[in-house]
Amino acid sequence: MSSIAHEDAQSDGDDWDEIEEGVPQMTDPFMQKYIQGRDALISQEKKLRSDNAFRQSLSPAAAEACAIVSRIRAEERRTVWTGAFEESLITQEKADVFPGMMFTLAKDRMQQTRLWKIVEKLPKGSLLHAHLCAMIELDWLFELALSIDGMCISSMTPLTSKADLEMGEVAFQFAKTTNANTRTAGDPDTNAAIWTSDYTPGTLVPLVAAADSFPDGGRAGFLSWLKDRCTITAEESLKHHHGLNAIWRKFISTFAILKSLLFYEPIFRQAIRKMCHQLLSDGVRWVDLREVFMFEYRKEGSEAPLEEFEGYAEMIRVMGEEVEKFKATEEGKGFWGARMIWTTLRHLDRRSVIENMNYCIEAKLMYPELIAGYDLVGQEDMGRTLKDLTPELFWFRKSCAEEGVEIPFFFHAGECLGDGSETDHNLFDAILLGTRRLGHAYSLYKHPLLIDMVKEKKILVESCPISNEVLRLTGSICSHTLPALLARGVPASLCNDDPAILGQGTSGTTHEFWQCLQAWDNLGLEGLAALAENSVRWSPFEDESAADWVKGIKDGTFGKGLRAARLKEWNIEWERFCQWVVEEYGDDAEGAEGGDDAEA
Repeated sequence: MSSIAHEDAQSDGDDWDEIEEGVPQMTDPFMQKYIQGRDALISQEKKLRSDNAFRQSLSPAAAEACAIVSRIRAEERRTVWTGAFEESLITQEKADVFPGMMFTLAKDRMQQTRLWKIVEKLPKGSLLHAHLCAMIELDWLFELALSIDGMCISSMTPLTSKADLEMGEVAFQFAKTTNANTRTAGDPDTNAAIWTSDYTPGTLVPLVAAADSFPDGGRAGFLSWLKDRCTITAEESLKHHHGLNAIWRKFISTFAILKSLLFYEPIFRQAIRKMCHQLLSDGVRWVDLREVFMFEYRKEGSEAPLEEFEGYAEMIRVMGEEVEKFKATEEGKGFWGARMIWTTLRHLDRRSVIENMNYCIEAKLMYPELIAGYDLVGQEDMGRTLKDLTPELFWFRKSCAEEGVEIPFFFHAGECLGDGSETDHNLFDAILLGTRRLGHAYSLYKHPLLIDMVKEKKILVESCPISNEVLRLTGSICSHTLPALLARGVPASLCNDDPAILGQGTSGTTHEFWQCLQAWDNLGLEGLAALAENSVRWSPFEDESAADWVKGIKDGTFGKGLRAARLKEWNIEWERFCQWVVEEYGDDAEGAEGGDDAEA
């Protein structure tokens, strides 16, 4: 600053009192009129939100609970996400700490908060987007496998190098060996040298022997290695600069290992019960499962897998049987059930797709109550587009009509970063082909016309924010696209996608709800509840024609069907939850400063 300018500044300082008198105060009528207009504009925009109707219908107890949670959220933003926590993070570079930061870094911290305890108890309704193989808690699954007599492991190459350990083709299988699970690495007939160059590729090795002979830490080291093979590790989840294709290669590799372990009848039966228990414990009463029907299914005590379709049908039958057994127990009281959305890999050729579709129709004829719909899955950018698959999809619809079965579409679409790419255009085809829901729809916010069509056709977005972050569509929940859709009135629900693989651990739904509540100011507890209610509203509890499906959602009554009954159950549970929040946290929240997000 020049000396002249400095003198002018000093002169201005001497006249500050005179200048200050000319600056309007917030209490002045003119400023109050501006603030009123500003607040009216904000309120006008909020009326466009998808959760607006739910907010307007809050009971006094629910409104009070929502206000309490907003105050707790504001307080924890100041007291939980602190510099001390920032310094405790073990990262290559110092990281800024903030609510809604990258899931892998925030996970342990979030589970220590009062907000977590509240969200954990929130009635979450239905889980509408979940892949079966990635729903089973891995630590529990591996211990179960080690306890089963005859369970073996094999590899297509000796697992001697770091590269082989990271990407070698590994599989599990039952074999009729005497006391296989009690053998040791020293037994000459175990061929436990899977970790050495002496191993013969493809040879079955008793699992316990292989685990105990693991060269880096024995059984504990083996379990750690196997978990890394079956998950996106914390380190991998943070390396966004490696791009989508790299993370998808690791992601896809986990499923082959898990399928070989899961689809042995004794393991599968226990896994279904375990999954149902964890879902119910996490506030989920219903689940729509997806599974790619490309696996070998073995009955208890059998080395040979069932014939292809026979194995698929048996898996569906056993799943339904175990779900019903769980519902009949005291711990399963209140669980509504599960259905399967049959899925086919989108990169398959025409004949393979048609054959798989035909299997879906046959399974529907055998178990109509268990097959809810049809989808195509796999990395969208690397697979066939819905446009390319349209002939097969029209064949499927025609075949369903000829067989007299209702198998609606629940398409993955828009799980990409494109804008106008062929992958991004899957959204257009999904809507034109009559999908009832959209899996992910991450790129939908770029399409104003499609947003209007989704709202008009009452199509729900199955949003999976943590999955989108870990699989590198977004850097953190704060930059996710769902808030843009909610602001435009698009109906959505929150889903966990692949919790065992992506890092949530157990059922994972609370992690999704907590992340969104903490990161998005406009959401609040009432916004979370609206998303949960949507999940019930869009659940395929029973077969409905396309016309009845849309009518039921549009008029909000659902006649006297299951959706009406379960919506009533959910609303009762929601009111009880709100009363619990008021009683448990009302006094605690009184002293917390509200801030901008303390709105009731």
